[in-house]
Amino acid sequence: MERAGGWADRGRRIAAAPYAPVVVGVLLALLAVAESIAQARSPRLAQVIGFSETAPVGATIGHAASTPPPDSAAAPLYLVILPLIGLATTLPIAFLRGHPTGAGVAVFATMGLSLVAFQTLTVAGAGAQLIAGYRLGRAGSHRLALVLAAPYLVAALAGAVVGSSMSSTAGSEVRILILLLACLTPAAALAGMARRARSEALANTTARQAIADTLMEHTARGERARIARELHDVVAHHISMVSVQAETARLTTPGMPPAGAERLSAIGDTARAALTEMRRLLGVLREDAEADPAVRRPQPGLRLRELNELLDESRDASGTGTRLILRGPPVTLDPGVELAAYRIVQEALTNARRHAPGAAVDVELHYTGDDLLLLIRDNGPGLPAVTPGGGHGLSGMRERAAAVGGALRTGPAEGGGFLVEARLPGKEEMAR
Repeated sequence: MERAGGWADRGRRIAAAPYAPVVVGVLLALLAVAESIAQARSPRLAQVIGFSETAPVGATIGHAASTPPPDSAAAPLYLVILPLIGLATTLPIAFLRGHPTGAGVAVFATMGLSLVAFQTLTVAGAGAQLIAGYRLGRAGSHRLALVLAAPYLVAALAGAVVGSSMSSTAGSEVRILILLLACLTPAAALAGMARRARSEALANTTARQAIADTLMEHTARGERARIARELHDVVAHHISMVSVQAETARLTTPGMPPAGAERLSAIGDTARAALTEMRRLLGVLREDAEADPAVRRPQPGLRLRELNELLDESRDASGTGTRLILRGPPVTLDPGVELAAYRIVQEALTNARRHAPGAAVDVELHYTGDDLLLLIRDNGPGLPAVTPGGGHGLSGMRERAAAVGGALRTGPAEGGGFLVEARLPGKEEMAR
């Protein structure tokens, strides 16, 4: 199997080479010339056409184009005409890649001339016809490829074009070629069409995948930017507090040694410099940088009022029951952890409304002391295998949990529905 696959790959590479049509056309032309010379010298062709030595060369189409016996005075003429027709039947293959329509029509026209006027066909010409039909189906007109294949079907069904005037030997050879062309030319054209359709489908699939990947990347970047903006507010608050406390200690502590006051002043200066640099690096992520400061609100957390407002919004939007369950004594966590927990609950409620409309949702906060366990569960049908939008909300929740040192897991809930479980670090773990 591996050897066969290697030969197939090698054949495809050779066929895709820019010089392949020229080489094939030249080889077929040489073979067609050899076949045409052999046919022109054969007395059987004269018997097929019914040529007589006394008949004038230009009497009729059937006789004027006929091949005489080798000892006839017109034999040299046919030794030129038939090889030229053989060349005209095969050499257009060299131009198939750039001009498939013109080359295909040229091959078909000369094949028809050879068959109707001289009642001869060559194996090389038949091969050129098959190649032209395939190329037309692959890169040319589908309709033209089938139209050019139709006459061979008609000839085969009619019992060959001039089969009644053919002898049993030479006529059978032509009839066999006609039958083969009637069967294989449409098949070659259809094979080219199938290959073209497959290539177009693959290109469309690749383009759709690239668009989906780009959309996912942009969505992830937007979510990261939103997380960065929110964490920027939290970190900026902490650094500002360091600066304020350092200045307060320097100014209000009685008997402060000059060295200590200088160090506290340096701490304040360093904090302010760090705050300036951080705003310079991350401030561009704020979409509301030009907004009115009066409309800005503090970042949400896990205060009971904020959680109730969030759940009330979910109830109003979905019209179903949403419960808040608290376990363990609530403690104040790091602002970044509380913000991440709030956004995870918010996104989980949004996903529940989108994928399980009408389902009841339980939001459980379990304070264990060492960490915070978030459980958001609905009693809907569960998340579908392929979600509209690619499941960006789930990836955003995972990134939020990971940003504060936590972890998030999603999947089917016991007894049905969907479960979002997040474990976020408590204040002691954040201090470590």
